[in-house]
Amino acid sequence: MVAYELFGPIDAALGGHITEEILVIEAVLLGLVVLNIAARALAHRRHLSQAENGDADDLSRHPFHVATNVALVLGSFYYLTVHPHAGMVAATIAIFVLLTDLFEFESRKVEVRREIDVERPKAAIGASLVALLYVGYVTFFYGPLGQFL
Repeated sequence: MVAYELFGPIDAALGGHITEEILVIEAVLLGLVVLNIAARALAHRRHLSQAENGDADDLSRHPFHVATNVALVLGSFYYLTVHPHAGMVAATIAIFVLLTDLFEFESRKVEVRREIDVERPKAAIGASLVALLYVGYVTFFYGPLGQFL
């Protein structure tokens, strides 16, 4: 397969290999998914404390969570240029994680507005776990290691 370098120095850094099977971008994506899960937990705690006021306008998005969502989507789009098949699946999952986070935030606002208990972001947690499973699989069990599983 011909290796294309679309982004020059970025391809040299992120397109390289940690081991024979693991690309740097795969490890970066795995780290971004884990950071996104941690950021979601922080954002949920913040939403719980902001919901105590009872005003839906007091709820705001956590900047760290927004940053990890954007980085996850951009990283998966870059992975699409390095490894087209796995990158397409990872990009699709990352977009679904972003969309579920957007809708979960709006549902938290509705819960505060209707004065009901603020629930955990169940759909976003599920989407993140799917992303973690897929990126973990691609990182550790794809390629030569995958033939034994």
